[in-house]
Amino acid sequence: MLFDTRPGETTWGIRLDPGVAHALLGLPVEELTDRRVELAELTHPPRVPGHAFDEDAAGALEQVLVALWATSDPDRAALRHAASVDRAARAGLPVAASAELHEMSPRSLQRLCRRVFGYGPKTLMEIHRFQRALRLVRGGTSLSTAAAMAGYFDQAHFARECRRLTGQAPSDLAVA
Repeated sequence: MLFDTRPGETTWGIRLDPGVAHALLGLPVEELTDRRVELAELTHPPRVPGHAFDEDAAGALEQVLVALWATSDPDRAALRHAASVDRAARAGLPVAASAELHEMSPRSLQRLCRRVFGYGPKTLMEIHRFQRALRLVRGGTSLSTAAAMAGYFDQAHFARECRRLTGQAPSDLAVA
């Protein structure tokens, strides 16, 4: 996610494995999709002795996550299931095949994905394809070759999806 900050402002973010935000916060992730949310809006972060955010933000954030994990006690089977659905999307498995693999209907897969990832399985697959193409471009592969290797019909298809997902052209993101 890209966003502007004021001069001198420091911002910290968290990237969690698939399904973890839902497990830790106990809310459907689709409520957070495309939003910048303060942690205090979602939960009451525990006070961590010796770790003040203004002095040691990374250490304090780590301790908050440890405390959230301990208090939420996530269901490990649900986390493994979310990771499996994510791997299927990363591999480009069609929605119907992924639903069958996970022994659920396509509609149930849709509901699960919206709850634990914030969007449906097709969008999840598109995001993984986009990320794969972007990694290739940032590694020095040409836009057209990266588009083909990631599974786009052509470079224009990659450019359209890039603009839809990020609001920017692939060439702008290639240098980021």
